[in-house]
Amino acid sequence: MSEKRDYYEVLSVERTVDAAELKRAYRRMAMELHPDRNPGNAEAEHGFKEASEAYQVLSDPQKRAQYDRFGHAGPGMNMGGAGFRDVGDIFSAFSDIFGDIFGGAAGTGRRGPARGGDIETRVSITLLEAAAGVTKEITILRNATCATCGGSGAAPGSHPEACQHCGGRGQVMHSQGFLMISSTCPVCRGEGRVIRKPCTQCEGSGVDQQEDTLQISIPAGVENGSTLRLMGRGEAAPRGGQPGNLYVVLRVEDDERFERDGADLHTEVEVTFPQLALGDTIAVPTLEGEAQVEIAPGTQPGETIPLSGHGMPRLGARGKGDVIAHLKLVVPSALSAEEEAHLRAYAAAGGQRVSPEKGGFFRRKKKK
Repeated sequence: MSEKRDYYEVLSVERTVDAAELKRAYRRMAMELHPDRNPGNAEAEHGFKEASEAYQVLSDPQKRAQYDRFGHAGPGMNMGGAGFRDVGDIFSAFSDIFGDIFGGAAGTGRRGPARGGDIETRVSITLLEAAAGVTKEITILRNATCATCGGSGAAPGSHPEACQHCGGRGQVMHSQGFLMISSTCPVCRGEGRVIRKPCTQCEGSGVDQQEDTLQISIPAGVENGSTLRLMGRGEAAPRGGQPGNLYVVLRVEDDERFERDGADLHTEVEVTFPQLALGDTIAVPTLEGEAQVEIAPGTQPGETIPLSGHGMPRLGARGKGDVIAHLKLVVPSALSAEEEAHLRAYAAAGGQRVSPEKGGFFRRKKKK
């Protein structure tokens, strides 16, 4: 058995190639070696499989990293048979590429019903609601299955019929040189069926715009910008296809008491110099109400006091974060004469030199 060639060499690209250029290189090679362009050519078929194997590995970031490090001996690199059972597997794996190149000649067959569109809506909740979890009622306008025709698109008493032009396949074949090209049926537009008598309510689409009211459950611990996905609650699909999804984007409103950091809540508590110097019991806000917390004598301004387990629930995990109280020293902007006298006496007792009384000039002016 011959030794495998380097994947980058197979596709004639540099090892630093980016994803876009890698795809272009494979497209060029697939166009050249495609079996329909080389009927009965075993060498071209081998090259087609070899290029497809190389692209399968190098287009996957994880497999490419393993290949760059270990070569063909790397984990997951032993894919034998070009990683595909046959050429049909290659067409299936890279249908987007072959659909672009050959107009659907990869044997994709009839196109199924289109998927319904996704819907996005926004909901605001308070921080307390985010902490506890909450159920909200929302109203959305969306395309739902037509109640008159049940989503078939056909008028009551009638049914969609198989397309006579393509035989219900949704694709038609025509020759282009030595190639047989498959393209979307122009009559049924790939659906394989036609509606002779459209439903008058939905005009044959199978969907009708309706206003829906839904109850959505918001789990505890969600953050601002979190998105909930409700599968199948988006737009209904025309002609019975899979419905889209509803995406609910959450806005957690600010709470003036807290600044959130994940599961932790930071809060600022104002304290005075005597409280810091002598120690005291202070009130710290939490989600459950105020908690009484002791501060030790000699506590410094800016120190923090954590209240374990009083923060936000950890979404998808056990436990809660903390409330972290930041102590902010508040200096009075004005003192009474008695307060000033006591404060100067304190400074003098500690040997601290304090500048003379402020505002003496104005006091002298009053005495004149």
